[in-house]
Amino acid sequence: MTLKDNRREYDYGKLSRDSLNTCPFEQFDAWMQQALDANIVDPTAMCLATVDDSGRPWQRVVLLKGFDENGFVFYTNLSSRKALNINSNSQASIQFSWLQLDRQVIVGGRAERLADTEVVEYFNSRPLSSQLAAWASDQSSPIASRDILESNFKAIQEKFSSSEVPVPDFWGGYRIIPEEFEFWQGGEKRLHDRFCFLRRGDNWEISRLSP
Repeated sequence: MTLKDNRREYDYGKLSRDSLNTCPFEQFDAWMQQALDANIVDPTAMCLATVDDSGRPWQRVVLLKGFDENGFVFYTNLSSRKALNINSNSQASIQFSWLQLDRQVIVGGRAERLADTEVVEYFNSRPLSSQLAAWASDQSSPIASRDILESNFKAIQEKFSSSEVPVPDFWGGYRIIPEEFEFWQGGEKRLHDRFCFLRRGDNWEISRLSP
């Protein structure tokens, strides 16, 4: 089978305007819960797209660590490529792919830094190995070998062997504040259901999009 012949039918379900929640956060919450209930691998994984100051886009998968009507939260090294992009251009997009359910959700908006209190609370809840890894990795910078990374980790492990691991001053988080949502439900004969939510002041304007 060649790549051009690799296809399948999308027949898991349908999405109608009547079944759609008028609040995009509540609609997302319902779909996320269904993804969790379906035991999908990494349901909180989201593709984050950012743009640098030259207009070049880049994408990577990060994990959603919380959401509410204020936005979608993730954490990262503040010297990473994604953080540097956001510092120069706060516009960002995230995308969730729940292909087992023939669904995807796209969220576009503005990224803002999280308050230190939120960062400290989350960092302290992380497993010890994750806390140490945050210190050991100069994220996105070139490194000569994995041995150096492993050596950095061991050095940090020894440094904090008898004390709590503090939050690095180069580590933090961001919240994507949505201006737009798109909910996509795969449909038979490629007649997919797509609904867009656009923020209009304090309200959301909903429209169906052609597949």
